[in-house]
Amino acid sequence: MPEGPFLVVGLGNPGPGYAGNRHNVGVMVLEELGSRAGIRLTPGKGARARALSGEGRLAGRRVVLARPTTYMNESGGPVRGLLDYHHLDPADLVVVHDELDIDFANIRLKRGGGEGGHNGLRSITRSTGTKDYLRVRVGIGRPPGRQDPADFVLKDFSATERKELPFLIAEAADAVELLLARGLEAAQNEVHTRA
Repeated sequence: MPEGPFLVVGLGNPGPGYAGNRHNVGVMVLEELGSRAGIRLTPGKGARARALSGEGRLAGRRVVLARPTTYMNESGGPVRGLLDYHHLDPADLVVVHDELDIDFANIRLKRGGGEGGHNGLRSITRSTGTKDYLRVRVGIGRPPGRQDPADFVLKDFSATERKELPFLIAEAADAVELLLARGLEAAQNEVHTRA
């Protein structure tokens, strides 16, 4: 694993109205990482203008933690700006995001692959010109019955899920730290056997 820095991005939508949404679980995990590492996220200027970010150390690696302040479907621009500003390759990018195709409370790690209809990932792929970045996929499960997935992700977690949410956020943050400390394969071996 390179020494870093790694750019760790938590995806979500801006504003208090979206804060508890399933779609914002990436931001929730990022906040947990910031609090563990004592990294404060502050508004940037220039290339970093459309994101809150902060630098520090996490799991023994140099990191830039960031959350775009744009809507989810425009996440790519701010991510590209941060990569350029910090002279990082998309291979050093870790994106933490919600994943419909994984059951609630499960976490999966991978590099590359499709976007599965996720507008945040689609925007990042378009802006970076590659799908070859690391993803920490936080399972939110499929919507019940015939509910539209687009509506489902913009709803808050259910009361039952909210009881589990602190554990899920902590486990996803642990997974990010493992990924940084030990690399993808070792982290996958540990995280994927927990489910």
